[in-house]
Amino acid sequence: MIAMQEELNQFERSEVWELVPRPSNQSVIGTRWVFRNKMDENGIIVRNKARLVAQGFNQEEGIDYEETFAPVARLEAIRMLLAFACFKDFVLYQMDVKSAFLNGFINEEVYVEQPPGFQSFNFPNHVFKLKKALYRLKQAPRAWYERLSKFLLKKGFKMGKIDTTLFIKTKESDMLLVQIYVDDIIF
Repeated sequence: MIAMQEELNQFERSEVWELVPRPSNQSVIGTRWVFRNKMDENGIIVRNKARLVAQGFNQEEGIDYEETFAPVARLEAIRMLLAFACFKDFVLYQMDVKSAFLNGFINEEVYVEQPPGFQSFNFPNHVFKLKKALYRLKQAPRAWYERLSKFLLKKGFKMGKIDTTLFIKTKESDMLLVQIYVDDIIF
């Protein structure tokens, strides 16, 4: 129960949605909880994690979403980046973006059911209108990639011509490479 509340608190901080009356002319996508146990190196459970996901398999193309495509780094591109980094003696860092998809703005009008076990007492028939993407929505990876790539381009990075998940910024003799793989980033 604590893990579910933490997830909903993250939604609130990120302004993912707003509670609205159920639309009569729009489909409403279900939600469900997915649970995972985080373990330490000895296999001992250190944290319970709950993630609220959309039942994206219910979405209909042209109604709930227009486009799902989001570029993903190919394994060959990552291998080339690693080889180049070794050749140039670069230091590499890797990061996983926490709640990445909750940072992607969606363009379509999408409504989801209230989370199971957390329905509003005052508005039990209302639904959430999404401002940002939820995991398992068809358009979630695209929304996240669009926001991140726009940010990098605004900061002076150049997008790779062949691999659009690779971003490069140079300043004099310095170079910063950023390779995106869904919600993981190598730089």
